[in-house]
Formats: sequence, C-alpha cells, structure tokens
Amino acid sequence: VQLQASGGGLVQPGGSLRLSCAASGRIFSINAVGWYRQAPGKQRELVAAITSGGSTNYADSVKGRFTISRDSAKNTVVLQMNSLKPEDTAVYYCNADLNYRYYWGQGTQVTVSS
Repeated sequence: VQLQASGGGLVQPGGSLRLSCAASGRIFSINAVGWYRQAPGKQRELVAAITSGGSTNYADSVKGRFTISRDSAKNTVVLQMNSLKPEDTAVYYCNADLNYRYYWGQGTQVTVSS
C-alpha cells in the first residue's frame, strides 16, 4: 500500500495549483484523508480533510480558497488551491487512513512567489 502526492510547483501570488494524493496497492478501505503542510521553522498543520462520507473541514487560513475532493473510483484525493498567497509556501503532505492504518505520502513543495 502506497500514498503518492503530486502537483506542487512554483506559482505567482493569486495563482492556482492542484495537488493529487493517489493510493495504490491492495486497498479495501479508504477512510479519512487529509492534506497537511509544513513551512520552514514551523510545525506541520492540517490544511484540509475529507471523510469517507464526503464531509470536509478546512483550516481558517485556507477557507474559501482551497477545496478538497475525492474520486473514490480512482482512489485519489485532490486539493484545489486558488488565490494562493506567499504564506501558503510549504511542503504539502497527504495522510490517509487506508485499511484502518494511517499512511503518509511523500511531500510536494509549493512555492508562492513573484
């Protein structure tokens, strides 16, 4: 079982990025999935999460700008990030409850800079 994060990059303030978190392997259950981020010198923080039933929650700092969604057929969770700000710069990680065990994907760097 693996979790693969992708989609980071460099974007100007006000721009958009789309992060994907794909689960692979022998998976019979995908429950809650979350996106976290960690900026240099700061603790890792929860950005957005989605349950198996589709309920979502967001950090106050990203509400109205980020949207988390899941494609169950593809075992993928997407984080659409709009109106990006320099303070969104961080390494982003996905975390998922797969088969009732938590896994981390590798980080993907998001840099917001002009």
